Amino acid sequence: MNALREVAVVGAGAAGLHAAEALRRAGYDGRLTLVGAEDEPPYDRPPLSKHLLDGQWQPGELALRSPDALADLRLDLRLGAPAERLDRQARTVHLADGHRIRCQAVVLATGVRPRRLPGALAPRPAGEAPLPGAHVLRTLADALALREELRPGVRLLVAGGGLLGAEAAATAVGLGAEVTWLVTAAAPMAAVLGAETAALLTGLHREHGVRIHRGTAAAVVERRGRAAGVRLADGSELAADAVLMAIGSEPATEWLAGSGVPLDAGGGVACDAHCAAGPGVWAAGDAASWPDPRTGRRRRLEQRTNATEQALHAARDLLAGPHGARQAYAPVPYLWTDQYGLRVQAFGSPGTADRFEPVDGGLAERRFAAVCLREGRVAGAVGIASARALRRLRAQVAAHAPWPPATVDDAPGPGNGQP
Repeated sequence: MNALREVAVVGAGAAGLHAAEALRRAGYDGRLTLVGAEDEPPYDRPPLSKHLLDGQWQPGELALRSPDALADLRLDLRLGAPAERLDRQARTVHLADGHRIRCQAVVLATGVRPRRLPGALAPRPAGEAPLPGAHVLRTLADALALREELRPGVRLLVAGGGLLGAEAAATAVGLGAEVTWLVTAAAPMAAVLGAETAALLTGLHREHGVRIHRGTAAAVVERRGRAAGVRLADGSELAADAVLMAIGSEPATEWLAGSGVPLDAGGGVACDAHCAAGPGVWAAGDAASWPDPRTGRRRRLEQRTNATEQALHAARDLLAGPHGARQAYAPVPYLWTDQYGLRVQAFGSPGTADRFEPVDGGLAERRFAAVCLREGRVAGAVGIASARALRRLRAQVAAHAPWPPATVDDAPGPGNGQP
């Protein structure tokens, strides 16, 4: 550790900040540079589609750390200057403002960027939507721009059937907007939460007046210099006053071209089991992929909890050095979503299950904890307003355990078929 005097963390979101904090907590006292593409100090993204979008929170409430806490980290903080190139041979990160950051080790935490539909891609001044009325929701600026549109009676079209689209639709209809939610699957959110929980939430959207339309968005329709709806793959159109494109994301890794840092087929940083992507390079957060020790398949998670946990793991591995004790990164995925006053929490992969079994409460009550089974083993767990029962299922998810779990009476021993 004493020989390590220059570390750069590229990406000033949750993963980048937690990596920097972990390095300091572990005793690293050298130069520590934190690079952020946005002008704002590190802030939390999950509230963007909820508390910030509906006006309950103001931008300053999203800050992950106070100015004093950031000062205590003794960071060389470079904000508003995206990384443009990594020169591994020269051990240098090149920034868009022309500066170069020397580093013996680097943590890549640049996250993802939202995908956009054709028709919404025309270049616009920095900080504005590519086309007025056409929005994405990834940054603070994105959320504030969309918030300006949301007022009673405005027609908002949300394209994308994932959690981000669902949360934004719920927030917008709560503000009096007329919301059409365009989804491609019969059961939006099922791939993440499982069919049963997704059906419950979809029903809630309908109860609150969200119009759900099944189809595939092909392009944003522009009229009079503004987004005026979406053209579908079948040629039909859905009209709107504003469009939110929540159609997925892709790793923000194009700046690594030519660096020799390996990328997976989806553009994520291809790490090993320890979050290392080559000599002197580690990755964490939404852009990092690694081999899942349970399945052997490469995995990338866009989840807030993973950003924190993977950043801590990458920092520990960085400081351990090539001859230190190393452990494989094996998280239990965890996510949550807030919609219509309900908090849904999930461990593992409920969307891969072939059986749903409540262990506390029930769907009809809108209060439950359930195991999500695949081929008789626990693939995930999901719950609403039953946090204690859900937490008890976490170990079963981590172990990919058979269900039902073994009991004392099932174990071999006297009186149970054993001499």
